[in-house]
Amino acid sequence: MNTQMKLKKIALAVSSAMVVGVSMPSIAAEEQAIEEVVAVGTRLQGSAAAVIEERKNQAFVADIMGAEQLSRTGDSDAASALRRVTGLTLVDGKFVYVRGLGERYSSARLNGASVPSPDLTRNVVPLDIFPSSIIESLAVQKAYSPSMPAAFGGGNIDIRTKSVPTEFTAGIEVGVGMNSNSDEGYIYSRPSNGQPAALHSAVLRYKGDFSLSAIVDRDFIQNTETQTRAEQAAAINKALVLSLPRDIKVKKESLDPNFDIKANIGNSFDEDYFGGTIGVMLAGAYDSDWSYSERKTGVTDDAPSDDCSTSLATEADSKNSCYVTFKDSKVTTENERISGVFNLGYKLDQQSVHYSKIYLQDNEDEVNLSVLQSPNGSTVRTIAGTGQAQRSHRFNYEERTLDVDQFIGQHTFLDYWGIGADWQYTESKAETRIPTNIEYKFIDQFKNGTYDTSIVTGDDNRANFAFTDMVDNVKSYSGNVTLPLTFENLEVTLKAGYDFLDRARVYNTSNFAINNDTGIPVPVNSDVENINNLTTYLSDEFVNSNDFFIAFNEPTAPSADDYTAAQKIDAGYLEFDVFFDNAWRVSGGLRYEDFKQVTIGTSSLIFDKITQGIYYSEERIKEGTVNQDDVFSSLALTYLAENNYQVRFSYGETTVRPDLRELVAVAYFDPLTDIKTFGTPGLKSSELKNYDARFEYYMDNGDNFSVGAFYKDIANPIETVLRVGDEDYSASFVNGIDGEVYGVEAEWLHDLSYAASGLFTSGNITLSDSEVSIDPAFAGNLTNPTKRMTGHSKYVVNLQMGFDSADGQHSGSIVYNVFGERILASGIGGRQDAFEQPFHSLDLVYTWYPDFNSKVKFKVKNLLGEDQEVTQSDLIVRQKEAGTTVSVNYSYEF
Repeated sequence: MNTQMKLKKIALAVSSAMVVGVSMPSIAAEEQAIEEVVAVGTRLQGSAAAVIEERKNQAFVADIMGAEQLSRTGDSDAASALRRVTGLTLVDGKFVYVRGLGERYSSARLNGASVPSPDLTRNVVPLDIFPSSIIESLAVQKAYSPSMPAAFGGGNIDIRTKSVPTEFTAGIEVGVGMNSNSDEGYIYSRPSNGQPAALHSAVLRYKGDFSLSAIVDRDFIQNTETQTRAEQAAAINKALVLSLPRDIKVKKESLDPNFDIKANIGNSFDEDYFGGTIGVMLAGAYDSDWSYSERKTGVTDDAPSDDCSTSLATEADSKNSCYVTFKDSKVTTENERISGVFNLGYKLDQQSVHYSKIYLQDNEDEVNLSVLQSPNGSTVRTIAGTGQAQRSHRFNYEERTLDVDQFIGQHTFLDYWGIGADWQYTESKAETRIPTNIEYKFIDQFKNGTYDTSIVTGDDNRANFAFTDMVDNVKSYSGNVTLPLTFENLEVTLKAGYDFLDRARVYNTSNFAINNDTGIPVPVNSDVENINNLTTYLSDEFVNSNDFFIAFNEPTAPSADDYTAAQKIDAGYLEFDVFFDNAWRVSGGLRYEDFKQVTIGTSSLIFDKITQGIYYSEERIKEGTVNQDDVFSSLALTYLAENNYQVRFSYGETTVRPDLRELVAVAYFDPLTDIKTFGTPGLKSSELKNYDARFEYYMDNGDNFSVGAFYKDIANPIETVLRVGDEDYSASFVNGIDGEVYGVEAEWLHDLSYAASGLFTSGNITLSDSEVSIDPAFAGNLTNPTKRMTGHSKYVVNLQMGFDSADGQHSGSIVYNVFGERILASGIGGRQDAFEQPFHSLDLVYTWYPDFNSKVKFKVKNLLGEDQEVTQSDLIVRQKEAGTTVSVNYSYEF
């Protein structure tokens, strides 16, 4: 029944868009029609076919997406745009899965250079940080070539930013929007100073031990006539509590509309001294989005009965619940993004040098108000049963920045056999700062299902304040030399190149807990109207009157919650590209890569040589060190027919390495799964053998069609496995024995002007399967040692219907995307794997061009109002409202 309703909604949306598109006005005058055919052809070709020529000329299987295609689909960033590419799916709005493989199997580069990730939990750069306004094109290479890094699984994504213009250009764009869920939400008075200086000094002074006895010993406190030693130490401890930001007020109110503004200006100038051209461009953007969603999170029982209840509405439901715990959350999020790009270039004949300064900032502010019931937990708490539930108010503010300085040179020496040389030098820095990560915990008490009061139990960790900083620096440089050779019926290009990467990351977090040392529950509220402001109870008067003390929650040796990591890659490659008789093309080569990496878990509590020796012992350093050097081969064969088709075959050997923090037993909260995750020392790299075949057909009118097949054989695949605690899941990583992924994919662009003038369709479909085997000896109590790979979808579908009016004043697209269910994490203890369910994304984009310089764009995202769901044993364990977003943008080009 649900499927029928979804199909009806899809049909209704498609029909509505078709009516809107076909009813757009056209000009019938013959003279204008001749010009308009050219205009329509240009727009159609420009939006979906202009990049076809580049794809045809690639030696290896690749997909290209141009700036006009990004504009047509209305995607605001690189991540959203890439889900339109064949076989690519988007996870959490920021990570891209290629051919159903998880984000670890894809890699991203910026203008051919490796850059660090500002994401705390992954090496992979979150692609939503790159706004579409700075992107010239996106290239996804799915078959390995020696000029690519050997860390290549599903594919490599190259984000190519806009370069300097050839003439004067300037433009401005403003837009507003609103999400259907975001009419009201929760905001709070966010502190902005980060960790108080008093706490930092206290950690050093008391060596992380804030107990009263430690303070007495460190400060040599003696009894006085008015105060005992314990009372003096308590006053010092409470002063540290008072240094924390505690006046956090939450209120429900209307959320601001989404707002964005973009501007750019550039020009080129001829210089007379050498006779070259200087180009310059400056662009900037600001974007602010608000969203509100209601979410549900559950931990299923290990063996839920067939008639168990998914509701907790009554006492009977609670006693027969399918869940160990179930949490309802109200989450309000503000995303603020700032980007700036400065380009400076110089070109003289066949020589060019280009400098880019790229600065990207992505700030996220989140309020999470949740109520957790535990019908089958270690402590049973349900509203309908015991009259109790656990309440949590969490506040998290995260600042992420990526700062890139890049030099690129391209040179061709026509007088020296046409030798070419390309090079790049890039220094980049990613920083993540979390100055606010605060969680308060309470117990709500109910009478006959009606709220009565909230208490703070007599336990530790009644409030937690965490402060996190991460800095990741990358220096990358590379270069190659090409030599073209021409013989009778034979064209040969030889290439030799070198790649170097040097990376260093430092991650530090400090966690402070407020403990109720009285051991007695303390009531803090009895007014349901004031329940959102429970977090104000830690007033100066309350702290001074009650034994609520602060503790530094840093793990003691050998456990760690900080880490330091370094990585160095030296690589060289030889590549050849041979054309024979204008019909056969053979490309390939070898790449040698020397990979070195070390990750060491560390702590803020290293105050003596003994502790230092524990953390930096030879055994731990070896455990976190990876030294690998290998040769990776690649070979591609292409047959080019005279009648517009070509057939490709390719083979490549690659590797996929663990993320930096996956090699240390440091716990972190994974925002992708909402699960606490632990690294696994000794995790091995995966080795891949990649096979690809593709048939491509190109028609003279711009229509094209391709169908391909792929197979990947993976040794030591890295898989995520779940573990179950009293109230929630945790996760860690294991190496499987082997795995494989195989499938077929098809893509097309077809002009439908014979049905209606200006109408066309494009799309792609991927059908695939996978299997991974995990040794039961290393899988713990994994339920399914043989299963599909984590993150793999059996199908991915992208469909687009586009329309360009004959007068060139209107264009529209309706864009549909869906992926098959995919394993988010592997189940254990009899629990089945957790599957993220298909999300049917239907977007509508309409653009009006009132004149040559301006346009108005209207967008509707998630037209069907789908929710995101994760199920386990057919029970919902994660659910998040996505809502429908409507926006209007106006832009003007000078």
